Amino acid sequence: MNKKEVLAALQKARDQSKSRKFEQSVDLTINFKGLDFKKAENRLDVEVKLPHSTGAKGKSSFVVFVKDKPFATQLKEIGAEVILEEQIEALSKNKKKLQELIASFDVLLAEGPAMITVGKFLGQALAPKGKMPKPVPANVNAVKSLVESAATSTRISNKKGKFMPVVHLSVGKEKMPDEQLTENILTVYEAIESKLEGKKNNVKSVFVKLTMGPPIKIYPLVVEKK
Repeated sequence: MNKKEVLAALQKARDQSKSRKFEQSVDLTINFKGLDFKKAENRLDVEVKLPHSTGAKGKSSFVVFVKDKPFATQLKEIGAEVILEEQIEALSKNKKKLQELIASFDVLLAEGPAMITVGKFLGQALAPKGKMPKPVPANVNAVKSLVESAATSTRISNKKGKFMPVVHLSVGKEKMPDEQLTENILTVYEAIESKLEGKKNNVKSVFVKLTMGPPIKIYPLVVEKK
């Protein structure tokens, strides 16, 4: 998989995706073969430092699930999107709003006491997309620190759930230049491939898509017969 192939796939993904009322994420899916992910030693859990932030510039790109209401007020003052613990169950039943949440925010955090509720009602939707929130104490400075460090890093894991032979994650936003998205995609791919026993021989296929658009294959390319 090379830069030219990724750029071409990104352009095709843009061409085939309709304009939406929210800024879509650019998502990467990597399917594997020849590995039994039921075995703990084969499961992936990789923290990757990306060359470019996956967040949108100029607007809040983090959301915090909160139980403590005074803490929620402090978070709103620094530009955080806040979801109270009492709102989580209703959010789980609103598929459209939940999908927009996943697409719109790169950094998801949760105050400790709210984490159990998030896992109970939203875990099934967030975990497969690598969007389970990180726990954070009820401290605004701690939140700021986590947001800053998370802006250019992402965790890739299939250690939880049904151990499917696939990883799915966001590598940026649709307003980002294709060059930056490509560099993020290649960084992620190389980090994952380096952890596989058979390297690229364990990679079945790679797709890129905008949140609401169709998946576009990057690898392996289908060579058209002349």
